[in-house]
Amino acid sequence: MKTILFILGTRPEAIKLAPVILELKKDPTYRVFVCNTEQQKELSNQTLGFFGITSDFNLNVMRPNQTLAGVQSRILDALSEIYKGHKIDATIVQGDTMTVFCGALVSFYHRVPVCHIEAGLRSYNLFEPFPEEAMRQMTARITDLHFTPTQDAQKALLNENIPADKVFLTGNTVIDALYCLSENVIKNAQQFLTDKGIVLNDKLVLVTAHRRENHGERLDTILSAISKLAQNFSDHQFVLPVHPNPNVHNKVYEVLGNIPNIILTDPLDYPVLVCLMRHAKLVLTDSGGIQEEAPTFGSPVLVMRYETERKEGIEAGFAKLVGADFDKIISEVSGILTQSKSKTRLDGSKNPYGDGKASERIKALLKQHL
Repeated sequence: MKTILFILGTRPEAIKLAPVILELKKDPTYRVFVCNTEQQKELSNQTLGFFGITSDFNLNVMRPNQTLAGVQSRILDALSEIYKGHKIDATIVQGDTMTVFCGALVSFYHRVPVCHIEAGLRSYNLFEPFPEEAMRQMTARITDLHFTPTQDAQKALLNENIPADKVFLTGNTVIDALYCLSENVIKNAQQFLTDKGIVLNDKLVLVTAHRRENHGERLDTILSAISKLAQNFSDHQFVLPVHPNPNVHNKVYEVLGNIPNIILTDPLDYPVLVCLMRHAKLVLTDSGGIQEEAPTFGSPVLVMRYETERKEGIEAGFAKLVGADFDKIISEVSGILTQSKSKTRLDGSKNPYGDGKASERIKALLKQHL
């Protein structure tokens, strides 16, 4: 029996690893451990619970106003204790966070093979996104099996001289996670939104803004643009789940808290967020995962970043970069909201990020190579 350790810490990691965890748990040849660094404590645990997954290790390493170096050192120390106390045959990480890099590094230090899901995403600008671009590039150097979501990601790794027999195109597991949602779960999510006063009609705009590189002046600009748009399109409803980071939370409520057609919410359960994407006329975001998920529902996405490692969505016409540029945000959003929803819908069957079978492919590859 092989012992596999999944290391995660954020909600996107929980969403994208959950289908793989469940797939391996069905196989009696694997013993599965789940470690949650709790980089996003409430969000990650909430999401694991939706999938019926309980973590075996919870690290509780986050501190108020912490530095990147501080959180890195605490994650490294806490993870090292797990490897000292258990024989691990392989480590699985996903994405590009501090949790991912620390998980891969500690695994490498203990000579345990690293398997990286969603490998190969690149912007090639170390400060866009920051620090994620550096995290994923460094992780690639110590990874044994690279599971790429797209052909572009696969090509990026091969161009970096990663051996071809270590790179495998699987698709993105985030699409697998969408298919885990039953209609009953979606109905419950719809009821939750209705109770919050959110109308699931053709004039719904979903907004998310939290990335570290957008803190400060960029966030000020983004919030000013959203405020202006809400005034210009008072017949539309803008829903913004507010990230708990105080650098984001306090400023969002200060700028947008008293605008009638803007609804600010606490972080939402995964199925509720999916329900919003399903109904949204437009998604305005700086998130990575939402860029992959929203195309499934045909919703256009405007990305409030200057660089994206998810270029396939832009090339396929599902997304467009608007940065933290006030005029560009206003112009592009207005161009969509002045049209009817039916005229702005996209063909979700052409989502370039996956077909819902990535987890099965990853399981087969693990069985072959471990």
